[in-house]
Order: sequence, then C-alpha cells, then structure tokens
Amino acid sequence: MSSIAGIVSQRGKVSGNCSRLVGKMLAAMAHRGSDNAVVRSLVDDRGALGAGETNLMPESKTYCTSLTEYPYVLFTGQLYNERPDDKSDVELFKDFYEKYEEDAFSKLDGSFTAAIIQKNEEVILVRDHVGALPVFYGTVNDTFYFSTEMKGLKDHVQFGIEELPPGCIYSSRKGMSTFDPYTPEVPELPATVEEAAKILRSLLIEAVEKRMEGSNAVSLSGGLDSSIIAAIAKTFNPGIKLFTVSVQSAPGPDLENAKLMADFLGLEHFIYEITDNDVTDILSDAVWYMESFDEDCISGILSNYYASKLVKQHSDTVLVGEGADELFGGYRLVLKSPKVKDKDHRERLAKKLLDISYNTALRRLDRGWMANGVDYRVPFLDKKVVDFSQKIPMEWKIYGEKEVEKYVLREAFRDMLPEQIANREKLRFAMGTGMDDVMDRIISGYISPDEIKQRPKAAYGLPFATFKELYYYDEFLQLFPPSYENQTVRWDPFK
Repeated sequence: MSSIAGIVSQRGKVSGNCSRLVGKMLAAMAHRGSDNAVVRSLVDDRGALGAGETNLMPESKTYCTSLTEYPYVLFTGQLYNERPDDKSDVELFKDFYEKYEEDAFSKLDGSFTAAIIQKNEEVILVRDHVGALPVFYGTVNDTFYFSTEMKGLKDHVQFGIEELPPGCIYSSRKGMSTFDPYTPEVPELPATVEEAAKILRSLLIEAVEKRMEGSNAVSLSGGLDSSIIAAIAKTFNPGIKLFTVSVQSAPGPDLENAKLMADFLGLEHFIYEITDNDVTDILSDAVWYMESFDEDCISGILSNYYASKLVKQHSDTVLVGEGADELFGGYRLVLKSPKVKDKDHRERLAKKLLDISYNTALRRLDRGWMANGVDYRVPFLDKKVVDFSQKIPMEWKIYGEKEVEKYVLREAFRDMLPEQIANREKLRFAMGTGMDDVMDRIISGYISPDEIKQRPKAAYGLPFATFKELYYYDEFLQLFPPSYENQTVRWDPFK
C-alpha cells in the first residue's frame, strides 16, 4: 500500500515550489507510506508527482512509482495477474497500459488505484470496481490536484473536491468514464444451496492462498467471517498469528468468541483491551483518519485503529474478514429490520450497502488499517468470490423461516469452525467489541444529548443521526474545509 499525490498544470506553469507542496501532501498521509518518499518535478514548472511507500517484505523495497519516462505511473494496491517473478505491480500495471491503453484496466485482477500522467500533462485516474483504495481530486485555476486521501488536498482545493467512484476513469482533459470490470471465469449457480456452498468454499480458499505471500497475521474479531479467514490461513501458514481488540470497560461477545477460535486453531493470539483513555486520546485523530463524521464509521475505525496498532508490532500485512456482510446477507440490523417491507426491499437494501461500501465500510477498513501503515488483504473481495456471490439468490444468503444470515457461507465452512461460531449471529464490529456503549458514555461528557434539537443538520444538509455526530462534526470542521462534509456518506439506510 502507499499514498500518491500530484499537482499538474493543465495550462502553463504552476507558481510556487510544487515539489515542496507535494511533499507536504504526502507528509499529511505519512501513515500510509512512511518507508520511502518519492517526489519528482515535472518539466517547465508544470507541477510535481509523489508517493509514500510502505515496504511489505523485510529487506525488500515495495515500489509504487514509475517515473523514468512517460507515461509516468503512480500506483497503490496489489495485482494477482501472472507476471515474471521480478516484475513489481507498478511495472506490470504500466506494461498492461502501454499494451492495451484504457482496455488494460478490464484485464487487471486485484485491488488498485493509479494515476497516469501523459507527456501533455493529461492526468488519468483509475480505480478498480470494488474500490477499497481511495483517490480524490479537484481543479483550481487550471491546475489539477489529486491525492489518496482528502487531507492531502485540503490546503489546495477548498471547493469541488470529488472522490473517484469504483470502476471509473477520470481524465483531467476528457472527464469521467467507466470501464468494464475484470471478469474471471466463475462457475454457474448450481441447483442446490449445498452445491453452491462447495463452490464458494473452493473460491474463498483460492482467494486466501493468493494473498498469503508475506502474510503472518489475521485480524480475528471472533465473528464468522474473520474466523473463516483464520481457519483457511492456518492451512497455508501453520504459524500465522491472530490479533483481537476488545473494550476494557464494556467487553462485548467478540473477545470470548475470538479466544474460543484461537484455542480451536491452536494459534498464538494477541489481545489488546481498549481503555477509556485510549478512546478519548484518539477521538479527534479518528475523525482525521476517517475523513467522515458518520457515527457508525467513527465507532468502527476506533476498533480498527487499535487492531492495526497491535498488528504493526508484529507484521506489516494482515488478512481481514471484511466484505462478507455486503456479499452474503449480513448486517442483521438492516437486512432483518422490521422496516424491511418485502423481499424486493431487502434486495434493494443489500445492493445499496454494496454500492456505498467504498465510502462507508471499506473506507473505515482502509483508513483504520492504513492509519498505522498496515497492508490489509481482503479475500472476500477477490473478484471470483464477488462475482459468484452475485449469482447466489438472497434466499440462500438469508435462509429459511428463521432467516439465518450468511447461511451459504456458514455451510461452506461449518466443518472448519467451532459450533458456537458457525451459528453465531452477526454483530457490527463496534457492537461486538463493546465500543458503541463506551462511545455513548464518553461523548455525553463533551456535548449535551439535547443539543441535537437545536442543531439537527450539518451545514450542507445531512441530518445528524445522534448527538455523537454533532461532536464528530465539530471536530471535522476543525480539520477540513466545510465543503468536504459532502464526502460523508451514511452507512445505515434507516438513519
């Protein structure tokens, strides 16, 4: 993983020292890539490009730039296409682009964002169809700015900042377009849920195996999804380590289940208990890292932040169980809510959760892990797994009269899990760790719950869900230009 940034004039020279300015943009995102900083000035004072890199293997540099000849490329992510052993991801990306131009993006298997800078200073930004890795951009006075996170742009673009959506290309000369997704061969849907579970099992095992290089850590919440990833990972690395966070003053059910799973697998298990002081110390930074004031996202990033801080002491990479809820009918509080009117309404809600995940659940994932420079790998977001999940009907995901969520996934791996975990209902990460209750208590010490009656909405119109969001919003306005609040997206469709 890395951070990328650039200032590129679209007409004439740029005043000021662009290399220094790009260096400051990268410094604001140093948590994403602190091992190597690369900055290159463009000719004729037309701007500068840069990247901050995190080395993912001991004594081995991880390259994310190709700046020796046009087209220049800045790249962040991982690719899983076949390639010569010594070819890096950025070199492979550039080879594909030079051979296929924009058709290359449909041929790339992996998670990525990239910036391509042509000799005429046209900037092309691209983001894969899942969209775990972000990139933002904006234009001021014919100068194009881009950055992995919003904080890299806040001193340069006060209005009109945009996030590139997944599966899209943005050209500083031609505007927005889309590209066809990478489409691997995936089995057709079989006749029974049992057969579908067997196919899903095979695809997910393959997805974990692809992501095992350099992996020596699994984030284990104690829920179904992370337990499955841990069980599979052990088959490829019997010494892999497990990491769990819990809240000291209000331990939720996650910790008990994580210990159960760790004992079941017989793996070394590291636990961090988050204190009230930990929470108060990180509140402002949580808004800074998350770049949002949605209460669910903030509660979630607090847990992810301390999980990544714990993992960083042992590993620069981690396998995580994110993505399964969006794909397999999780999020019980939404999809099984009394507010769900009928089957079609549930299908629409599930699709919406998936469509907005890049700036809700996946933003929380990305910002939480990259806050401590940990490269997160997400087997559930493998393209084969994602594509096959779209073939599975909702009635196989939320199954039977008891409406068991993620049923097909449970059945696929039931034999690799303790019964208590195989049958466990989904809880949001913040609820399972006990973070929700702690946040209510702590934030009520800073702001009156009744204040929401006087200030029910943010300046640009988003209604506050609870009084906690008033506090996060005030923190947000101290860190970012007011117009940046338009990039906050509500995770819960019923709030």
